[in-house]
Amino acid sequence: MSRPRRSAHFVPAGNEKMLRKALGFEADSLILDLEDSVTAANKGTVRDTVTAWLRDIDFGRQERIVRINAIDSPWGWDDLESVLEFAPDAILVPKARAAIELGEIATKLDALEKKLGIDKGSTRLIVLAGETPQGVLAIRELAAASRVDSLTWGPEDLSAEIGARSNRNEDGEFLEVFRYARAMTLLAAAAAGIQPLDSVFVDIRDSEGLRRECAEVAAMGFTGKLTLHPDQIPIVNEAFTPSATEIAEARELLEAFVANEQAGKGVFTFNGQMVDAPHLKRARRMVELAEALN
Repeated sequence: MSRPRRSAHFVPAGNEKMLRKALGFEADSLILDLEDSVTAANKGTVRDTVTAWLRDIDFGRQERIVRINAIDSPWGWDDLESVLEFAPDAILVPKARAAIELGEIATKLDALEKKLGIDKGSTRLIVLAGETPQGVLAIRELAAASRVDSLTWGPEDLSAEIGARSNRNEDGEFLEVFRYARAMTLLAAAAAGIQPLDSVFVDIRDSEGLRRECAEVAAMGFTGKLTLHPDQIPIVNEAFTPSATEIAEARELLEAFVANEQAGKGVFTFNGQMVDAPHLKRARRMVELAEALN
């Protein structure tokens, strides 16, 4: 696993007050947003502000992610070149439609890292693959592209792209096409061996709804979630952090596998259940996550 991203929190670029507050949050990652939170007239000015943040501000343990504008927009390539001078940890690529786009970004990053003396390959890509119908249909190729180490999706943008009147039903559950996009995000990320991040929960007043959704997607295999409001961060972190009991049981199970393997057993009983290779894999992932989180 690359660095854990339980919570990746959006910070409107250019808002100094919100950034200062976000530096005190428990979010694992901060996403400095040059796209949706910035009007067209202010794109250049706000980009300069973000580069100054990257240059001057100590983010401490928090990962520094910049969401650039789409590369087919008037601002995307300029965003990438400007912010890379100050070596963000990752670039969030919005509205990805085809792997060739990510290949072009990777080629540009190769050249910029060489020019700027940045370690080759150190700038990772987080891809918003499920914001367009093209992206959903190409999601496996997007997940496998060079430099990509996390995949997420965007039901709000996808709604607009396909002309949906809503993306959830009256019970607050995603409609079928959006459940499909979420499932494909998870499966494509798992197939590529990268982190799957669930999308934002837009009803910032519904803490219980967020808690239920986090529990569901964590159980499915997502490793984290994007957040919009600071009150969402502790809920998200809790959902994607293994409990002390879970960690202890995983360690005990790993020890049991070693003992049973030495006895020539690949399948055995543990805490009243029959366990085998898939249980071993889950236990290893649990321990790796716990160690990454300290």
